[in-house]
Amino acid sequence: MNLPTSLTLARIFMVPFLVVVLLAPPSRLADTPFFGTASPALREILGVAIFLVAILTDFLDGFLARRRDQVTTLGTLLDPIADKLLTSAAFISLVEMGLAPAWMVVIIVGREFVVSGLRSVMATQGVALPASSLGKLKTTVQAVAIVLLILTRSLDRWGRWGYLGVWALWISMIIALISAVDYLVKFVRTVELGAVRPDAKGRAG
Repeated sequence: MNLPTSLTLARIFMVPFLVVVLLAPPSRLADTPFFGTASPALREILGVAIFLVAILTDFLDGFLARRRDQVTTLGTLLDPIADKLLTSAAFISLVEMGLAPAWMVVIIVGREFVVSGLRSVMATQGVALPASSLGKLKTTVQAVAIVLLILTRSLDRWGRWGYLGVWALWISMIIALISAVDYLVKFVRTVELGAVRPDAKGRAG
């Protein structure tokens, strides 16, 4: 297994640690060496640190795979799975914490699965649906929103800036919807050109 794929797997393994740090009740962590004495603010900072390290691995695995010519089928398969596990787990945790509206998270996470479905259908026909600039912007804004939302209570304590996370979430959702429409339009145009057969999804499943 090469280094880029190892980084992708590391990102997947970070997901449960992020969820535990954000959601585990203090009583469950009382006997642990570090978490038992960690304040809520410290846990928020630790959660942000885990998330940012995971985001860094997302950048590094793609960069190294291209730089070292180590793009593999396994890495190509695992990378989007790792991304969706990370963001979905973070957003769902934020809903459980009462820091993000559930309906907005449903839209954002649902969009990921819809676009993944479109890409899968096209991939079965040998047609690539590359990431758009909107999609990349969406990913960046999502990461910013997650960090700000995790830090909501700390931001409120520091200067009543907790609303920034919700604003970023709104922007993230709007960009996600616009980029989903962009992908859908590209998919429909590809179908019209005959590159993808409309019944490909049924045969692929």
